[in-house]
Amino acid sequence: MKTVIAVDAMGGDHGPPVTVPACLDFLASHPDAELLLVGLKEPLEREIARGHSPHVARLTVILASEVVGMNEDVRTAIRTKKDSSMRVAIDLVKEGRAHACVSAGNTGALMGTAKFVLKTLPGIDRPAICAVLPTRTGQVYALDLGANADCTPEHLLQFAIMGSTLVKAVEGKENPTVGLLNIGSEEMKGNEVVKKAGELLRRSPVNFHGNVEGDDIYKGTTDVVVCDGFAGNVALKTSEGLAKMLGDFLKEEYTRGVFSRLAALVSWPVIRRFRRRVDHRRYNGAALLGLRGIVVKSHGSADRLAFATALSRAASEASHGLLERIGQEIARLNALAPAAAPGAPKVEAA
Repeated sequence: MKTVIAVDAMGGDHGPPVTVPACLDFLASHPDAELLLVGLKEPLEREIARGHSPHVARLTVILASEVVGMNEDVRTAIRTKKDSSMRVAIDLVKEGRAHACVSAGNTGALMGTAKFVLKTLPGIDRPAICAVLPTRTGQVYALDLGANADCTPEHLLQFAIMGSTLVKAVEGKENPTVGLLNIGSEEMKGNEVVKKAGELLRRSPVNFHGNVEGDDIYKGTTDVVVCDGFAGNVALKTSEGLAKMLGDFLKEEYTRGVFSRLAALVSWPVIRRFRRRVDHRRYNGAALLGLRGIVVKSHGSADRLAFATALSRAASEASHGLLERIGQEIARLNALAPAAAPGAPKVEAA
């Protein structure tokens, strides 16, 4: 089946000079995909012409007259910019013309607009931001990374179900493990919300590993790590800052003098492999889980490679029927709730 993705081509720090070439790269590697490129006419047509790609036949320009700024207020974006590239791209998903939407724009505006237009799936109270992070053994899916600063135990249970279902669908793992981010592995550790969430998870059909600490994220202890958006965003930004600092330190040491530069030349193959393993661009694209449509948030500063990665992530989620599978998992939890998961969310008919 052909996968159609709506792209907010104006979003992010760079806009069309990055998003359009990335779209052309994506089409070259995904022969069964089609893109709906949403944005202002002149910059889009200019970048498409500059690309000289043989794949433009699978790219359709959808005009929008407005752009949501990176610092735009969420309410302003929703109420006054109904013809923004972001809003039009999400509308295309709601109308069924696209299977997914990708944007590098304002995170708050994207989440707010997507929730307003698409609504949440039955049984899901709040959408969550789920991203992929590298680990010693592969990768881990972490959520929530900033959409919900305050969460109830039931929200964390829903996040666990959505994250677990995402791994099942995209990675093909039948029974992925789920860890609850905490200040210790013991059951009695943590605040009341986390302790109550642990109780719900232990009684749920999720393959709950137990509490995990911050260092477990990059050890790859579990396939999924669940937390509230406050802790998740702090952990993510701290990790990004640490990675940048270590990279800067390495560069400073290798350029300190003539012998250091010679050492860098000799060890370049090792450095190149190391950089590839920790290259954040290859993990770009956070899923906004829990919506009645697939929406993927690219990093605002994404370059050509990073944005193409986000497009690939959206295509993978769409082709694996993620929405349907999350609905099935929530329904299964609801069926088991009376006996197995007290306090679990009830599902109402859509």
